[in-house]
Amino acid sequence: MKKLLGFFIFFLALAINTSFAQQIDDQKLLFDLEYLASEELEGRKTGSEGAALAVDFIKNRFQDLGLTSQYTDFSQKFDFFNKREIKQYTDAVNVLGFIPGSESEKLIVITAHYDHLGKKDDKIFYGADDNASGTAALLAFAEYFSKNRPKHSMMFVALDAEEMGQHGSKALVKDFPFPIDQVVLNINMDMVSRSDQNELWAVGTYHYPSLKPSLEKVGKSSSISLMFGHDEPNSNLQDWTYSSDHAAFHREDIPFIYFGVDDHEDYHKETDTFENIDPEFFVNATKLILNAIIEFDTTLLGN
Repeated sequence: MKKLLGFFIFFLALAINTSFAQQIDDQKLLFDLEYLASEELEGRKTGSEGAALAVDFIKNRFQDLGLTSQYTDFSQKFDFFNKREIKQYTDAVNVLGFIPGSESEKLIVITAHYDHLGKKDDKIFYGADDNASGTAALLAFAEYFSKNRPKHSMMFVALDAEEMGQHGSKALVKDFPFPIDQVVLNINMDMVSRSDQNELWAVGTYHYPSLKPSLEKVGKSSSISLMFGHDEPNSNLQDWTYSSDHAAFHREDIPFIYFGVDDHEDYHKETDTFENIDPEFFVNATKLILNAIIEFDTTLLGN
């Protein structure tokens, strides 16, 4: 808490790099990340009490913002078998919020998984960057578009069970509440709050090159470097095409952009804590992604 209060002076001096930046509440963004990565939520493992607290937090925010849902209480429940644990899960939950578009029934689906690894040997794996960061950004975008109605209809989905094999996104696509061909784009966020190189990766333009000009346009106005790659099969870079929840959309030939950072020393460790994120990078990355969504909301009309 003291650290958050200390960020106030930092925010006064933070450079505003995008025309929509002032419409994200920087302090709320960080408070959301801090809560989702707190000891109380115990790492948000699928099926745990901590995960249930995260679900309630996200549901309440969607409700407060006036979002609607095609599911009772915003919850798409599903079950799956985890081969690693040899265990059947019957209480997994995706949280879906919906905002109708002003000009199109076509959908932009914005996703981030809220689950993490939970506790192991009495150690909490907090999952601040992975992926409380993406979930906090998702909530910020839901708030922005609740106040600034998008042209496309938008669905905001906090996904469960990514860490166990991307089961949440598979369940979402399998039982999608609209005809799946209404989806024109998936924006997925997984680890967006720290980078020693000040780089945010936009993955997917190798497969969907028509999306790249919009990203290049918004990238020019950001203080962080927007990088392209990690999606070519014959590249020296690791291919992230199937590394997170965007994969389920790609398998349905739905265009995607995945925003994320390179793995770091705290990846999947108990040291992935709120104290180890980079708040300036996280705020700027969130604003860059928001501007990309706003740009796509215009350029994809008619698709």
